[in-house]
Amino acid sequence: MNNGVVGNLINELSKLPGIGRKTAQRLSFFIMGMPEEEAMSIANAIIEIKKKARFCRICFNITEEEVCSICRDPRRNRDTICVVEEPSNLIVIENTKIYNGLYHVLLGALSPIDGITPERLKINELVERVKQGGISEVIIATNPNTKGETTAQYLSQALKPAGIKISRIAYGLPIGGDIEFADEVTLSKSIEGRKEL
Repeated sequence: MNNGVVGNLINELSKLPGIGRKTAQRLSFFIMGMPEEEAMSIANAIIEIKKKARFCRICFNITEEEVCSICRDPRRNRDTICVVEEPSNLIVIENTKIYNGLYHVLLGALSPIDGITPERLKINELVERVKQGGISEVIIATNPNTKGETTAQYLSQALKPAGIKISRIAYGLPIGGDIEFADEVTLSKSIEGRKEL
């Protein structure tokens, strides 16, 4: 079933991250069985996001305005920037209600093997924001994987001349986890990231 409208939908859905061919096939048949209004609602939501959503000109968060609501909010702590890889990471941090500073979204992580070089990310824009002054700390909140660590190291070096505090989020054992089941890297990061009680 590689041709026709169903095959076309399967091909298009399988282009989405995390959606393999079998999942795309299941979704296609599910969509086919939906009431037409619901399917059209999904289609219209996709068209609308493509027409209206854009990246904030300051932090590269997703917004419908030129500047996102976080960058416009005068109640935010304006001397701290938390750097994340993707807008979805920003949402997760915002949901904790712990951080009240500004953000900078890189729109990816360094991966030379995949052709993702510093020029393809929003690193120069971050360095320029910091150079403009008023920033006392940059918190690097890239993912705790090889790409995230490489990106964090690169950012640290790029920002060092600014003479500001550069920190990395702590990571380690999840709440409710068992030390017995933790791998050595996670456990070592937990010990390194320990804090005084």
